[in-house]
Amino acid sequence: MRVSESLASELIATAHELADVARVATLSHFRTRDLAAETKETERFDPVTAADRLSEERMREVLARRRPQDGILGEEFGISGGSSGLTWVLDPIDGTRGYLSGTPTWGVLISVRDAEGVLYGIIDQPYIRERFEGGLGRARVVGPMGEAALAVRSARPLSQAILFSTFPEVGTPAEGAAFRRVASGAKLVRYGTDCYAYALIAAGQIDLVIEAGLQAYDVQAPIAVIEAAGGIVTDWQGRPALDGGQILAAASRELHAEALALLNG
Repeated sequence: MRVSESLASELIATAHELADVARVATLSHFRTRDLAAETKETERFDPVTAADRLSEERMREVLARRRPQDGILGEEFGISGGSSGLTWVLDPIDGTRGYLSGTPTWGVLISVRDAEGVLYGIIDQPYIRERFEGGLGRARVVGPMGEAALAVRSARPLSQAILFSTFPEVGTPAEGAAFRRVASGAKLVRYGTDCYAYALIAAGQIDLVIEAGLQAYDVQAPIAVIEAAGGIVTDWQGRPALDGGQILAAASRELHAEALALLNG
């Protein structure tokens, strides 16, 4: 889809309003002592809270007012059809386990896509008040330290790279073994920061994120932000990763190729 300057401005403004209302909704419950969680699955703890639902409800209200012709894919309330060819993909709290624990590395993921791919995305961390955006000519972060352009780190080998992941919390045993082949060769490995790890690639702080078992709403905003910053995001076979699944995000194509070979070793 060709995006005019006026449409791009409208989409960006809408996305920021979505992030603004989600900030208020999520912070209204964050670090409260009476916050409870239900689990979506019986086999493992996959939490959802009142804050997840409230955040998505507030974002859907904004879209009903500003962009009623667009479709919506949200984690909590599913798919709503549209007629414009655009779909908003919403994760009202990415990292609900971290949210429940009081850590400030969860986030709100907002993106808009057409039939070909993601046009624009936001990774917002409400508690830190840090917002990363990418696409439609934007690649920037605004936060406590002011505003800065997003740009990935310079290319470096795996032996000098910083790798982030949520393994072993997610993934099958085989996927865990593949991840460990890469992790064993990295300079530094850190765990459990959910969507904030993708923001750190775009900000030039780390080099790799490897995940598995993700959904479309987990990855589309990070894809937009990382690609706008000069990075690359694919699945473990090097294919487009818009639908989630196994994710390999890298600051450079050289490092991406090195990690891809080990994942498939």
